[in-house]
Amino acid sequence: MGYITELDKRYIANTYARFPVVVASGKGSIITDIHGNKYIDLGTGISVNTFGIADDAWQDAVIAQMNRFQHTSNLYYSEPNVQLARLLCERTGMSRVFFSNSGAEANECAIKVARKYACEKKGPEYYTIITLKNSFHGRTITTLAATGQEMFHKDFQPLTEGFVYAEANSLESIEKLVKKEKIAAILFEVVQGEGGVMPLEHEFLSGISQIAAQNDILLIADEVQIGNGRSGELYGYMHYDISPDIFTTAKGLGGGLPIGATVFNQKTADVLTPGSHGSTFGGNPICCAGAISVLSRIDREVLDEVKRKSAYIFSELEGAEGITGISGLGLMIGIETVKDPMLVVEQCREQGVLVLTAKNKVRLLPALNIPQEELSEAINIIKSVCAEG
Repeated sequence: MGYITELDKRYIANTYARFPVVVASGKGSIITDIHGNKYIDLGTGISVNTFGIADDAWQDAVIAQMNRFQHTSNLYYSEPNVQLARLLCERTGMSRVFFSNSGAEANECAIKVARKYACEKKGPEYYTIITLKNSFHGRTITTLAATGQEMFHKDFQPLTEGFVYAEANSLESIEKLVKKEKIAAILFEVVQGEGGVMPLEHEFLSGISQIAAQNDILLIADEVQIGNGRSGELYGYMHYDISPDIFTTAKGLGGGLPIGATVFNQKTADVLTPGSHGSTFGGNPICCAGAISVLSRIDREVLDEVKRKSAYIFSELEGAEGITGISGLGLMIGIETVKDPMLVVEQCREQGVLVLTAKNKVRLLPALNIPQEELSEAINIIKSVCAEG
């Protein structure tokens, strides 16, 4: 491990506070390090490995496409690209898709479309986008500007202008900004992930949907972390009585390969025109093949299993010793602990369970199909760690 970590420190930019685990292999929800130690993985690469590590069906789909061709530019057609777009639209009732490489890029595309739509419909002065305090939308200069947390802003000024921040779950805050600013769109996560795994309230999302419709303001759902079945529905907004004009997705869509998607309804389907946006690797056929495998298997049975496992985790952890609160939706869960969350992460790792943090909470993002036996073992270890003095 020392050799690898030393090379990492020497040659890789110092942007990650890595945990002391060098991953060698894995299968399903079990990770094996270079010393042969095994860990139950409750992080899935931060909501990426939807069906776990080295999933057989996903591997077969990816390898089959690798044997055909690995890439073609978007000047040509490719079947995996088209089939994935069709699947996304048919499963959601949306109309068109733009493919990119990440959640930040998907959000960048949504922001560009919102501004182009508002400029054409209302005038160029309508470019401001409302996001929520405590939100997170990416690490590019523009998606940092969209992120409603000052801690992400301080080192990178000046950020892209044209973003204002409302209080989460406050319709009054939204209404004030709509009256004061010339608003193009409202961008939100139904569960604020990096902000501490905080779900938005149904009444609030219903209210902003009505405000958006009344003022011809686009509604954009950031589904990068909660999407692709993690919430217990295909996309998180489906738990609420709303229909976004645009939603973005990434992470778990590719099942382990980089892909982002910006998905448009009929209202926004034709905003982008030839030359107005692009991405060299967007819609890469190998990534699309992996995503087709993932998305086509997220059926009602899988979604109901997610809900059942979520209910199990909540029932086990709510009120448990050393745990002061639990939040989230589906298999995206935040745990407030008496102990420092980083100490909980460390002690869980020492006992063979890999968990994450989000702000002041321990964060769980297990594979949708994690076996119940492994999930139960991991939850018991978390409870034990949290209860210890």
